[in-house]
Amino acid sequence: MNSLEDQLKNLFPDHEPKEVPETIDEPTVWLQDEPLLCKYEKRKGKPITIIEGYTGADLDFKTLAKELKQFLGVGGSFKNEQIIIQGDYRDKIMQFLKDKGFKVKRVGG
Repeated sequence: MNSLEDQLKNLFPDHEPKEVPETIDEPTVWLQDEPLLCKYEKRKGKPITIIEGYTGADLDFKTLAKELKQFLGVGGSFKNEQIIIQGDYRDKIMQFLKDKGFKVKRVGG
């Protein structure tokens, strides 16, 4: 019985296999014209930080939300095109986003 590789060579004799890279490079900067808005609110008596104003793909914004939560070591969520982080971390979040290449604007207090 032929291996899958042998069967593929029989089907596609002219094909030269390419080397597959070990890792896929993370995108470094998302395209963003307007600055992200970083707001502070209290909901049910608890402080939260809201990041909104992203114009790119939702998947990229969800990835950014995950990175932020891991960076800060706190909980949060992504909904209605907003990242909601538990706690008041505006300064750390703004610095993190600037390091990523985003323009950030602080809204309120």
